[in-house]
Order: sequence, then C-alpha cells, then structure tokens
Amino acid sequence: MKTTTLGRSGLHVSRIAFGTWQLGGDWGRFDEDAAVSAIRRARELGVNFFDTAQAYGFGASERILGEALRAELTRHRDELVIATKGGLRQTDSGLVRDASPEWLRRGVDASLAALGIDHIDLYQVHWPDPAVPPSETAGALHDLITEGKIRHAGVSNFNTAQMHEFSETLAVETLQPPYHLFRREIEDEILPYCRRHDIGVLVYGPLAHGLLTGMLNAHTVFAPDDWRRTSAVFSGDTYRRNLATVRAMEKFAADRGITVSQLAIAWTLANPAVHVAIVGTRRASHVDDSLGAVQVSLSESDLDEIDRIMASATPVAGPSPENVC
Repeated sequence: MKTTTLGRSGLHVSRIAFGTWQLGGDWGRFDEDAAVSAIRRARELGVNFFDTAQAYGFGASERILGEALRAELTRHRDELVIATKGGLRQTDSGLVRDASPEWLRRGVDASLAALGIDHIDLYQVHWPDPAVPPSETAGALHDLITEGKIRHAGVSNFNTAQMHEFSETLAVETLQPPYHLFRREIEDEILPYCRRHDIGVLVYGPLAHGLLTGMLNAHTVFAPDDWRRTSAVFSGDTYRRNLATVRAMEKFAADRGITVSQLAIAWTLANPAVHVAIVGTRRASHVDDSLGAVQVSLSESDLDEIDRIMASATPVAGPSPENVC
C-alpha cells in the first residue's frame, strides 16, 4: 500500500482510505458481519486510514468501525488514523447543519464513545454552517485539540472563501470534497488553493457512488432506503447518458488490464493536489479490487483519452446527497 503525508497535518496515511458512509443506513440494508470483514480486509492489505462521520447513522457507522478495528485500536493505536466528521444534526424535519460549539463538542464526545477510543486523529466539519460564524466553529475545535480529544482539524465540502475565513482562527489542515470523473468543479479553484496552502485533500465518491463500478445499469432498482433512489443523478437522461460513458470507460480500462473501478480511483489520485481517495464497500471481495488502484499509473496520453471519452458525459454538481443542502 502506497502512503503519503496528508498536507500540513503531517499525518502519514495510506493513499486509499476506507470510507464508511455505506454503513450508516443511507445506502439500504446490509450484512454487518460482511462489513466488518471488509474493514478488516482493508487493514490486512495495508490501509491505515479510516473515515467515518457522526451523521452516518448517528453512531451506527462509527460503532461498526470501532468494533471491526478493536484489536488494532487496543494494541497498535498509533498505527491507525481515525477520521470522523461532525456538524450535522437530525431533527423531526430532516437533517440540518449545526457547527455550533455546543453541538460539535457533544458530537466529539458521542463519536469517541461510539468508536471506543480516547482521541480522534482527524476531526472534520462535515458541512459549512451559514448560521454559525466560522470563528466560533474553529475556536471550538481549537479547544478540543488543546484538551486532547482531537489531534487535527479539517473541513469537508467547504469552498475557498469558507476555508480562508475558518483559517483566520484555526488553520484548515485537510479538506474532504467530492471528486470523480463526472464531478470536476474543484479543479478550478479549490484544488489550486489547497496546493498553495499545503492542505491535505482526501476526496470522497471517486466511484461516483457506484456509477463508476460498472455494476449499475438502466434497469437497476435501488432499495427504498437507498439515497440514490431519489437522486436526479441516478435517474432520467443524465443517468442513462452517463451509464453509456461508463461502458466506454470500461473498454478503455479493459484494454489496459484493469477494472473501471481501478481506473476511476487511479484517475483521482493522478491529480497532484489529491493525497487520498476515500473508497467504501460492504464486501471484502471488493476491497482487493479497489486497493489495486494505487498500483495503476496513468500517462498523459491516458489522461487525454479519458478526457475525450468523458466529453460525452453530463457533469454533476450540488450537495451529495441532496438532502444536506
């Protein structure tokens, strides 16, 4: 497993992080034992970076991750980098952003309990909260670092102006943005900003939430409790057109002896501003394929051909999933 230093945080991490969004309930039902096996398989193959969030089932995903890694967390805690996120709150009317000091502090304590650990290596504000001054949010995280409950602080889904304002109180060490072949808007301003300020970038959704696995088709039916069932990205003309693009990418990958999933992940890692790709799965059988992406090298001609194929696709944007806007 190839490793990297995650920007100014100094954290030494695997270039692929195991993501656990799929274990919180937003992706439908799953076999918990199989999910635990997938986490342990990733660790066995050299992954030392694991990303979760309070909002992934409000403790469900963090609990599963903690249980799966319990032996490692007990004996080799310093070898693991555990990242989680806070700043979302479930209400009777739905999910809302809440990056207030009080809610973040409660969230950190809840995450520590669910994970079964005494400190969080990287704590990230899940979404910017327009109702709370960034100085208050950053100040709260500074206090939590001083108390030893968290070691490093980052943000997720922030733009450059939001990162700059946050950093006036506490330097942003990492950013977690969405990034995949169908979603490239961060290339314009956000990634160059992160390079200038040595901000570690760990991208989520490199497989376009399943679209770039090659396992979906026009007849795929998502479970009623899968967020993709109501997403415009996975329905209508946009979905059908992008599925056709995936078929072309599958052929491109096959000609090079790799899978389309490996190609998609390797493409994100080929960007010099990207340190880590977050990949999640609920099956151990998929882990080996995903981790194989770190061994894939894409030439300039490969990247040019990928751009040519993607020219026929429909780009996607906006909050992902849409219910956090």
